[in-house]
Amino acid sequence: MPVRTSARPARSTGTALLAGACALALAACGGQDGPGDGERVTLQLNWYPYGEHAAFYHGVAEGIYEKHGIALTIEAGQGSARVVQAVGQRDFDFGWADTPALLANVDQGVDVRSVGVYLQSTPSAVQVFSDTGIREPEDLRGRTIAVSAGDAVTLTFPLYLDAVGLAESDVTQQNLDSAGKNAAMMVGRVDGLIGFAHDQGPKIADESGRDVTYLRYSDAGLNFFSNGLIAHNTTIADDPDLVERMVAATTEAFTAAQEDPEAAVEAMAGKNPQMPSAEVLLQQWQETIPLLSTDRTEGGAPGATDPADWRNTIEVLAEAGLLDEARETDAYFDGSFTGGGE
Repeated sequence: MPVRTSARPARSTGTALLAGACALALAACGGQDGPGDGERVTLQLNWYPYGEHAAFYHGVAEGIYEKHGIALTIEAGQGSARVVQAVGQRDFDFGWADTPALLANVDQGVDVRSVGVYLQSTPSAVQVFSDTGIREPEDLRGRTIAVSAGDAVTLTFPLYLDAVGLAESDVTQQNLDSAGKNAAMMVGRVDGLIGFAHDQGPKIADESGRDVTYLRYSDAGLNFFSNGLIAHNTTIADDPDLVERMVAATTEAFTAAQEDPEAAVEAMAGKNPQMPSAEVLLQQWQETIPLLSTDRTEGGAPGATDPADWRNTIEVLAEAGLLDEARETDAYFDGSFTGGGE
Protein backbone atom coordinates (compact mmCIF):
# COMPACT_ATOMS: atom_id res chain seq x y z
CA MET A 1 0.00 0.00 0.00
CA PRO A 2 1.55 3.36 -0.96
CA VAL A 3 2.46 5.85 1.74
CA ARG A 4 0.22 8.90 1.75
CA THR A 5 0.96 12.22 3.36
CA SER A 6 -1.17 15.30 3.83
CA ALA A 7 -1.99 17.94 6.37
CA ARG A 8 -4.73 17.11 8.82
CA PRO A 9 -7.59 19.65 8.83
CA ALA A 10 -8.27 21.64 11.95
CA ARG A 11 -11.26 20.64 14.02
CA SER A 12 -14.23 22.90 14.55
CA THR A 13 -14.42 25.02 17.72
CA GLY A 14 -17.23 22.82 19.00
CA THR A 15 -15.16 19.71 18.50
CA ALA A 16 -12.18 21.21 20.27
CA LEU A 17 -14.35 22.20 23.21
CA LEU A 18 -15.84 18.70 23.39
CA ALA A 19 -12.40 17.11 23.30
CA GLY A 20 -11.17 19.45 26.01
CA ALA A 21 -14.14 18.75 28.23
CA CYS A 22 -13.69 15.00 27.86
CA ALA A 23 -10.00 15.29 28.66
CA LEU A 24 -10.92 16.99 31.93
CA ALA A 25 -13.66 14.53 32.84
CA LEU A 26 -13.03 11.22 31.10
CA ALA A 27 -14.96 9.23 33.65
CA ALA A 28 -18.07 11.29 32.99
CA CYS A 29 -17.60 11.01 29.24
CA GLY A 30 -17.04 7.25 29.43
CA GLY A 31 -13.70 7.47 27.68
CA GLN A 32 -10.13 6.30 27.99
CA ASP A 33 -6.96 8.29 27.36
CA GLY A 34 -4.55 6.82 24.87
CA PRO A 35 -1.13 6.24 26.48
CA GLY A 36 2.24 7.39 25.28
CA ASP A 37 3.22 9.55 22.35
CA GLY A 38 1.31 9.92 19.12
CA GLU A 39 -1.34 11.94 17.40
CA ARG A 40 -4.39 12.27 19.61
CA VAL A 41 -7.30 10.51 17.91
CA THR A 42 -10.86 9.99 19.14
CA LEU A 43 -13.07 6.97 18.49
CA GLN A 44 -16.72 6.76 19.48
CA LEU A 45 -18.12 3.27 20.03
CA ASN A 46 -21.61 2.22 19.00
CA TRP A 47 -22.61 1.70 22.64
CA TYR A 48 -21.25 1.40 26.13
CA PRO A 49 -18.26 -0.96 26.06
CA TYR A 50 -19.04 -4.66 25.77
CA GLY A 51 -17.04 -7.68 24.68
CA GLU A 52 -17.00 -6.81 20.99
CA HIS A 53 -14.87 -3.76 21.83
CA ALA A 54 -12.11 -5.69 23.60
CA ALA A 55 -9.77 -5.37 20.63
CA PHE A 56 -9.66 -1.58 20.89
CA TYR A 57 -8.75 -1.59 24.57
CA HIS A 58 -6.25 -4.39 23.98
CA GLY A 59 -4.70 -2.41 21.15
CA VAL A 60 -4.21 0.58 23.43
CA ALA A 61 -2.89 -1.50 26.33
CA GLU A 62 -0.42 -3.37 24.11
CA GLY A 63 0.87 -0.18 22.45
CA ILE A 64 -0.43 -1.18 19.02
CA TYR A 65 -2.04 2.17 18.33
CA GLU A 66 0.98 3.99 19.73
CA LYS A 67 3.21 2.01 17.37
CA HIS A 68 1.16 3.44 14.51
CA GLY A 69 1.56 6.96 15.84
CA ILE A 70 -1.88 7.18 17.47
CA ALA A 71 -2.80 8.07 21.05
CA LEU A 72 -6.34 6.73 20.99
CA THR A 73 -9.18 7.98 23.19
CA ILE A 74 -12.19 5.65 23.24
CA GLU A 75 -15.61 7.11 24.02
CA ALA A 76 -18.89 5.32 24.71
CA GLY A 77 -21.79 5.84 22.30
CA GLN A 78 -25.56 5.61 22.35
CA GLY A 79 -26.40 3.80 19.17
CA SER A 80 -24.86 3.51 15.72
CA ALA A 81 -27.09 6.16 14.11
CA ARG A 82 -25.86 8.74 16.61
CA VAL A 83 -22.27 7.69 16.04
CA VAL A 84 -22.62 8.19 12.28
CA GLN A 85 -24.13 11.62 12.83
CA ALA A 86 -21.45 12.60 15.37
CA VAL A 87 -18.67 11.67 12.94
CA GLY A 88 -20.61 13.51 10.23
CA GLN A 89 -20.45 16.60 12.44
CA ARG A 90 -16.73 15.94 13.03
CA ASP A 91 -17.20 15.60 16.77
CA PHE A 92 -15.02 12.47 16.62
CA ASP A 93 -12.25 11.42 14.25
CA PHE A 94 -13.61 7.89 13.81
CA GLY A 95 -16.72 5.97 14.71
CA TRP A 96 -17.56 2.32 15.28
CA ALA A 97 -20.98 1.81 13.78
CA ASP A 98 -23.34 -0.76 12.32
CA THR A 99 -23.14 -0.81 8.52
CA PRO A 100 -26.95 -0.59 8.03
CA ALA A 101 -27.00 2.62 10.11
CA LEU A 102 -24.08 3.97 8.07
CA LEU A 103 -25.79 3.26 4.76
CA ALA A 104 -29.10 4.76 5.83
CA ASN A 105 -27.43 7.95 7.08
CA VAL A 106 -25.28 8.32 3.98
CA ASP A 107 -28.46 8.19 1.93
CA GLN A 108 -29.78 11.00 4.15
CA GLY A 109 -26.76 13.13 3.25
CA VAL A 110 -24.36 12.49 6.14
CA ASP A 111 -20.86 12.97 4.71
CA VAL A 112 -19.15 9.80 5.97
CA ARG A 113 -18.03 6.44 4.61
CA SER A 114 -16.85 3.09 5.87
CA VAL A 115 -13.10 2.54 5.83
CA GLY A 116 -13.25 -1.06 7.02
CA VAL A 117 -15.91 -3.53 8.16
CA TYR A 118 -14.76 -5.87 10.92
CA LEU A 119 -17.98 -7.69 11.84
CA GLN A 120 -18.71 -9.17 8.43
CA SER A 121 -21.32 -11.75 9.47
CA THR A 122 -24.40 -10.31 11.09
CA PRO A 123 -24.91 -11.12 14.78
CA SER A 124 -28.68 -10.70 14.23
CA ALA A 125 -30.65 -13.52 15.80
CA VAL A 126 -33.88 -14.49 17.48
CA GLN A 127 -32.90 -15.17 21.09
CA VAL A 128 -35.00 -17.37 23.38
CA PHE A 129 -34.50 -19.21 26.63
CA SER A 130 -33.58 -22.79 25.86
CA ASP A 131 -36.25 -24.14 28.21
CA THR A 132 -39.10 -22.53 26.22
CA GLY A 133 -39.20 -25.41 23.75
CA ILE A 134 -38.18 -23.14 20.85
CA ARG A 135 -35.37 -25.03 19.17
CA GLU A 136 -35.80 -24.25 15.48
CA PRO A 137 -37.46 -21.52 13.39
CA GLU A 138 -40.70 -23.47 12.93
CA ASP A 139 -41.19 -23.31 16.70
CA LEU A 140 -41.63 -19.52 16.43
CA ARG A 141 -45.10 -20.01 14.95
CA GLY A 142 -47.66 -18.44 17.28
CA ARG A 143 -45.02 -16.91 19.55
CA THR A 144 -44.48 -13.28 20.60
CA ILE A 145 -41.07 -11.78 19.84
CA ALA A 146 -39.82 -8.39 21.05
CA VAL A 147 -38.50 -6.08 18.32
CA SER A 148 -37.36 -2.44 18.04
CA ALA A 149 -39.05 -0.61 15.18
CA GLY A 150 -36.72 0.91 12.63
CA ASP A 151 -33.50 -0.91 13.44
CA ALA A 152 -31.82 -3.16 10.89
CA VAL A 153 -32.50 -6.37 12.83
CA THR A 154 -36.23 -5.61 12.83
CA LEU A 155 -36.38 -4.37 9.24
CA THR A 156 -34.74 -7.58 8.03
CA PHE A 157 -36.85 -9.84 10.28
CA PRO A 158 -39.46 -10.39 7.53
CA LEU A 159 -36.65 -11.56 5.24
CA TYR A 160 -35.54 -14.01 7.93
CA LEU A 161 -39.08 -15.33 8.39
CA ASP A 162 -39.44 -15.80 4.65
CA ALA A 163 -36.09 -17.58 4.50
CA VAL A 164 -37.23 -20.10 7.14
CA GLY A 165 -40.68 -20.64 5.57
CA LEU A 166 -42.76 -18.49 7.90
CA ALA A 167 -45.07 -15.56 7.19
CA GLU A 168 -44.98 -12.32 9.19
CA SER A 169 -48.45 -13.15 10.49
CA ASP A 170 -47.10 -16.37 12.03
CA VAL A 171 -45.24 -14.35 14.69
CA THR A 172 -46.52 -11.55 16.90
CA GLN A 173 -44.05 -8.67 17.10
CA GLN A 174 -44.04 -6.50 20.23
CA ASN A 175 -42.25 -3.19 19.77
CA LEU A 176 -39.94 -2.25 22.66
CA ASP A 177 -36.68 -0.38 23.11
CA SER A 178 -33.45 -2.28 23.73
CA ALA A 179 -33.70 -2.32 27.52
CA GLY A 180 -37.40 -3.11 27.36
CA LYS A 181 -36.78 -6.12 25.13
CA ASN A 182 -34.35 -7.64 27.60
CA ALA A 183 -36.65 -7.02 30.55
CA ALA A 184 -39.70 -8.42 28.76
CA MET A 185 -37.86 -11.62 27.90
CA MET A 186 -36.50 -11.97 31.44
CA VAL A 187 -39.97 -11.82 33.03
CA GLY A 188 -41.71 -13.89 30.35
CA ARG A 189 -43.85 -11.17 28.78
CA VAL A 190 -42.45 -12.24 25.41
CA ASP A 191 -41.17 -15.58 24.18
CA GLY A 192 -37.93 -14.08 22.91
CA LEU A 193 -36.35 -11.08 21.24
CA ILE A 194 -34.37 -10.19 18.15
CA GLY A 195 -31.03 -8.49 18.54
CA PHE A 196 -27.30 -9.13 18.51
CA ALA A 197 -26.53 -12.64 19.74
CA HIS A 198 -22.98 -11.77 20.80
CA ASP A 199 -24.18 -8.91 23.00
CA GLN A 200 -27.60 -9.39 24.58
CA GLY A 201 -27.62 -13.18 24.83
CA PRO A 202 -24.61 -13.60 27.14
CA LYS A 203 -25.87 -10.81 29.42
CA ILE A 204 -29.37 -12.27 29.63
CA ALA A 205 -28.01 -15.75 30.32
CA ASP A 206 -25.76 -14.39 33.07
CA GLU A 207 -28.51 -12.34 34.73
CA SER A 208 -31.15 -15.06 34.53
CA GLY A 209 -29.04 -18.14 35.14
CA ARG A 210 -30.80 -19.76 32.15
CA ASP A 211 -29.35 -20.97 28.86
CA VAL A 212 -30.14 -19.01 25.72
CA THR A 213 -30.76 -20.48 22.25
CA TYR A 214 -29.95 -18.46 19.14
CA LEU A 215 -31.78 -18.71 15.83
CA ARG A 216 -29.27 -16.83 13.72
CA TYR A 217 -30.17 -15.00 10.53
CA SER A 218 -26.95 -16.22 8.95
CA ASP A 219 -27.95 -19.87 9.56
CA ALA A 220 -30.97 -19.19 7.33
CA GLY A 221 -28.74 -17.83 4.56
CA LEU A 222 -29.48 -14.19 5.41
CA ASN A 223 -26.27 -12.26 5.97
CA PHE A 224 -25.11 -8.65 5.84
CA PHE A 225 -22.34 -6.54 7.32
CA SER A 226 -22.43 -5.24 10.87
CA ASN A 227 -19.93 -3.01 12.75
CA GLY A 228 -16.89 -1.30 11.34
CA LEU A 229 -14.81 1.87 11.25
CA ILE A 230 -16.23 5.03 9.70
CA ALA A 231 -14.66 8.41 8.97
CA HIS A 232 -15.73 11.76 7.58
CA ASN A 233 -15.12 12.11 3.86
CA THR A 234 -13.00 15.20 4.51
CA THR A 235 -10.72 13.18 6.78
CA ILE A 236 -10.44 10.48 4.12
CA ALA A 237 -9.59 13.03 1.44
CA ASP A 238 -7.34 15.38 3.42
CA ASP A 239 -5.61 13.02 5.84
CA PRO A 240 -5.50 9.54 4.28
CA ASP A 241 -2.28 8.80 6.18
CA LEU A 242 -4.19 9.02 9.48
CA VAL A 243 -6.96 6.78 8.15
CA GLU A 244 -4.41 4.28 6.89
CA ARG A 245 -2.66 4.16 10.28
CA MET A 246 -5.95 3.86 12.17
CA VAL A 247 -7.15 1.00 9.99
CA ALA A 248 -3.79 -0.79 10.16
CA ALA A 249 -3.67 -0.46 13.94
CA THR A 250 -7.26 -1.67 14.33
CA THR A 251 -6.61 -4.68 12.11
CA GLU A 252 -3.53 -5.53 14.17
CA ALA A 253 -5.47 -5.05 17.41
CA PHE A 254 -8.26 -7.37 16.29
CA THR A 255 -5.71 -10.00 15.28
CA ALA A 256 -3.93 -9.75 18.64
CA ALA A 257 -7.21 -9.92 20.59
CA GLN A 258 -8.15 -13.15 18.82
CA GLU A 259 -4.82 -14.67 19.79
CA ASP A 260 -5.21 -13.78 23.50
CA PRO A 261 -8.91 -13.27 24.36
CA GLU A 262 -8.32 -13.24 28.13
CA ALA A 263 -5.74 -10.46 27.91
CA ALA A 264 -7.99 -8.51 25.55
CA VAL A 265 -10.84 -8.59 28.06
CA GLU A 266 -8.50 -7.79 30.96
CA ALA A 267 -7.59 -4.57 29.13
CA MET A 268 -11.20 -3.43 29.55
CA ALA A 269 -11.11 -3.63 33.36
CA GLY A 270 -12.39 -0.47 35.02
CA LYS A 271 -12.92 1.41 31.79
CA ASN A 272 -16.66 1.98 32.16
CA PRO A 273 -19.16 1.30 34.98
CA GLN A 274 -21.79 0.19 32.46
CA MET A 275 -19.83 -2.89 31.41
CA PRO A 276 -20.93 -6.41 32.37
CA SER A 277 -18.71 -8.79 34.33
CA ALA A 278 -15.37 -10.02 33.00
CA GLU A 279 -16.91 -13.46 32.41
CA VAL A 280 -19.65 -11.99 30.24
CA LEU A 281 -17.18 -9.76 28.40
CA LEU A 282 -15.05 -12.79 27.57
CA GLN A 283 -18.04 -14.71 26.27
CA GLN A 284 -19.12 -11.70 24.21
CA TRP A 285 -15.66 -11.39 22.65
CA GLN A 286 -15.48 -15.12 21.95
CA GLU A 287 -18.90 -14.88 20.27
CA THR A 288 -17.57 -11.95 18.21
CA ILE A 289 -14.59 -13.77 16.74
CA PRO A 290 -16.61 -15.98 14.32
CA LEU A 291 -18.30 -12.82 12.99
CA LEU A 292 -15.04 -11.30 11.74
CA SER A 293 -15.20 -12.94 8.31
CA THR A 294 -17.47 -14.49 5.73
CA ASP A 295 -16.87 -17.57 3.62
CA ARG A 296 -15.23 -15.24 1.08
CA THR A 297 -12.84 -13.56 3.55
CA GLU A 298 -12.07 -16.40 5.95
CA GLY A 299 -8.34 -16.52 6.63
CA GLY A 300 -7.81 -12.89 5.62
CA ALA A 301 -6.88 -9.93 7.77
CA PRO A 302 -9.64 -8.46 9.95
CA GLY A 303 -11.37 -5.59 8.16
CA ALA A 304 -10.58 -6.77 4.63
CA THR A 305 -13.85 -7.22 2.74
CA ASP A 306 -14.94 -8.87 -0.48
CA PRO A 307 -16.82 -6.85 -3.14
CA ALA A 308 -19.53 -9.52 -3.39
CA ASP A 309 -20.24 -9.23 0.35
CA TRP A 310 -20.61 -5.48 0.00
CA ARG A 311 -23.05 -5.89 -2.87
CA ASN A 312 -25.02 -8.49 -0.94
CA THR A 313 -25.24 -6.19 2.10
CA ILE A 314 -26.48 -3.25 0.04
CA GLU A 315 -29.02 -5.35 -1.86
CA VAL A 316 -30.38 -7.05 1.27
CA LEU A 317 -30.86 -3.71 3.02
CA ALA A 318 -32.52 -2.22 -0.04
CA GLU A 319 -34.88 -5.19 -0.20
CA ALA A 320 -35.68 -4.70 3.49
CA GLY A 321 -36.63 -1.08 2.82
CA LEU A 322 -33.78 0.47 4.79
CA LEU A 323 -32.41 1.96 1.56
CA ASP A 324 -34.41 3.49 -1.29
CA GLU A 325 -32.14 1.85 -3.85
CA ALA A 326 -29.07 -0.34 -4.07
CA ARG A 327 -26.46 2.32 -4.87
CA GLU A 328 -22.90 1.61 -5.93
CA THR A 329 -20.57 0.40 -3.19
CA ASP A 330 -18.25 3.41 -3.37
CA ALA A 331 -21.09 5.64 -2.20
CA TYR A 332 -20.66 4.00 1.20
CA PHE A 333 -17.16 2.55 1.32
CA ASP A 334 -13.61 3.61 0.55
CA GLY A 335 -11.65 0.45 -0.20
CA SER A 336 -8.27 2.20 -0.33
CA PHE A 337 -7.30 1.13 3.16
CA THR A 338 -8.38 -2.53 3.37
CA GLY A 339 -9.28 -3.57 -0.16
CA GLY A 340 -12.67 -4.92 -1.11
CA GLY A 341 -13.95 -2.03 -3.21
CA GLU A 342 -15.25 -2.53 -6.68
